Amino acid sequence: MIESKQTCLHDRHVSLGASMSPFAGYDMPIEYAGLDTEHVSVRSRCGVFDVSHMGEVDIKGRDALKFVDHIFTNDASSLADGQCAYGMMTRQDGGTVDDLLVYRRNDHDFMLVINASNTEKDVAWIKSNADGFDVEISDRSADFGQLAVQGPDSEKVMKDVLGIDCSGISFYHFITLPDLSIVSRTGYTGENGFEIYAAPGKIIDMWDKLMAAGVEPCGLGCRDTLRFEAGLPLYGDELDDDVTPIEAGLGMFVKLDKPGGFIGRDALAKQKTEGPKRKLVGLEIDSPATARHGFEVLDLDGATVGHITTGYNSISVGKNIAMAFVDARYATKGSHLQVKIRRKTAPATVVNKRFYTNKYKK
Repeated sequence: MIESKQTCLHDRHVSLGASMSPFAGYDMPIEYAGLDTEHVSVRSRCGVFDVSHMGEVDIKGRDALKFVDHIFTNDASSLADGQCAYGMMTRQDGGTVDDLLVYRRNDHDFMLVINASNTEKDVAWIKSNADGFDVEISDRSADFGQLAVQGPDSEKVMKDVLGIDCSGISFYHFITLPDLSIVSRTGYTGENGFEIYAAPGKIIDMWDKLMAAGVEPCGLGCRDTLRFEAGLPLYGDELDDDVTPIEAGLGMFVKLDKPGGFIGRDALAKQKTEGPKRKLVGLEIDSPATARHGFEVLDLDGATVGHITTGYNSISVGKNIAMAFVDARYATKGSHLQVKIRRKTAPATVVNKRFYTNKYKK
């Protein structure tokens, strides 16, 4: 049996009585006071997540910008210093190695923030594609802890509790503090929010201050419900090695015309021109039972036409909803389908997969 890794805050989670469970190789908090309570706290006030399991990779050197653009679907050359961008790393066939954030410090210095479940795979893939580039690739994951402070009151909490004035940080930008901590404004909840990257000891101190101030600790359970309602993908559900960004509806983060191209560019350009055979859609389901990952989606004749990627009885929206990959011919909004939930089928209607209106401060 492989022993789960622990973040720097593991003892804090246990002392708070968090429900712990393995996730991406780590023993992580799933919930504290309860998923619904934590979800509502983030939507209405502020909550804090331990996301120290995420991976951080530095790309430095003369060819850093050129190399990042070679492996990244978005356009790193369009970023200003202190700006970040969301995108994917893709294989030659267009399948998604991972989705990630790229932080540009300057032309010769970038930080990639990658999914915890993919850290080893990503680092190996990045290094395997670095031949011919003058770059230094460093896995910095063990050097950082990370907090995500999320919700309408997050800016006030950052200033009043942690003494960090975030009013000058624009959406998808970041600052570096004198102690080398990084604070960004991106978010993965549909709410205004900030990410803090710092040495583990600093993260522990900040967590303790937030707890003393009464900020709600939140687990990965409500992180999933929050991102899902906002239509944001999770690698392993809406994205994986066999799913392309075009199929997942993330074409806006794929810059096919950027100078020099990128790995997987030709396959994705072909798919965009011809149209994907399957698409990620939102579903409203007429059933009290929840559709879970992997459940079949059927047409009205009972033939399988897709599968559920994520499903919940939405806390904010008050409906039974899901995201699903379906054959492209059924992806039009208003299309009527069925979902097989255990031994029964339930009517479903294709809707916009952004179920909740994002409230990011831009």
